[in-house]
Amino acid sequence: MHPNAYALGAITLWASLATLGVALKHVPPFLLTGLALVIGSLPAWPLVKHWRVPARTLALGVYGLFGFHFLLFIALRLAPPVEANLVNYLWPLFIVVLAPVFLPGLALRPAHVVAALAGFAGAAIAILGAGHAGGGWSWGYLPALGSAFIWASYSLWTRRVAAFPTAAIGLFGLVSGVLSLLCHALLEVPVALSAQDWLLVAVMGLGPLGAAFFLWDKALKGGDARHIGILSYLTPLASTALLVLFTGRGFSASIVLAAALIIGAAVLGTRAR
Repeated sequence: MHPNAYALGAITLWASLATLGVALKHVPPFLLTGLALVIGSLPAWPLVKHWRVPARTLALGVYGLFGFHFLLFIALRLAPPVEANLVNYLWPLFIVVLAPVFLPGLALRPAHVVAALAGFAGAAIAILGAGHAGGGWSWGYLPALGSAFIWASYSLWTRRVAAFPTAAIGLFGLVSGVLSLLCHALLEVPVALSAQDWLLVAVMGLGPLGAAFFLWDKALKGGDARHIGILSYLTPLASTALLVLFTGRGFSASIVLAAALIIGAAVLGTRAR
């Protein structure tokens, strides 16, 4: 299977994350993330023998999965969520422009830069068109920027450490999930979950916070990080489209314009040589 197909699989699963998050908005974020990450690691438990990775590799995995969510949740608490989410979606742009820095031998072509900027413009239109801008500066934008950098650098650094089995992503998710649950115990008020909550948490864990990470790892190990970064702009577009369907709202002109920009950027970027 082509690496871009694995990337599109991860993007498709991540697109459902916002809709699931809305359905589970009453669940404290660290509790939700911790449970979902632990559940997402379950399919890899039978392959525990492949979890023997160097401490440096495990640290990288926890840095990516836990660090990203930790800073993102702080940002969403301190800053207007729409703008914080937009700043967080700088990570595809970071993947594209930082690829030559983290992966010697890769070079940026003008088409890559144009496609990355067009993709971010499309993401901005999709996100801002779906919400109400709060305006003004917030210190919460800094952790949002940090979360974007963490996910981009984690994605690129996985190509720099010693090769490890994709099954080891299960270990990364398990450790990150336990750390998230510890944050819940220290920072959040306990809540009781209903049977429907547990079902949706399981779907989130097995999908966007589980299988998506395994697909993403396969994509990065075999694909071009510049192309994958540009394709990733499909995530906010698809996420917003699903939210529109879930909430029963109609598609606006901003969604159509965002789709044109992001799809055009994906075509331009993946054809650049």
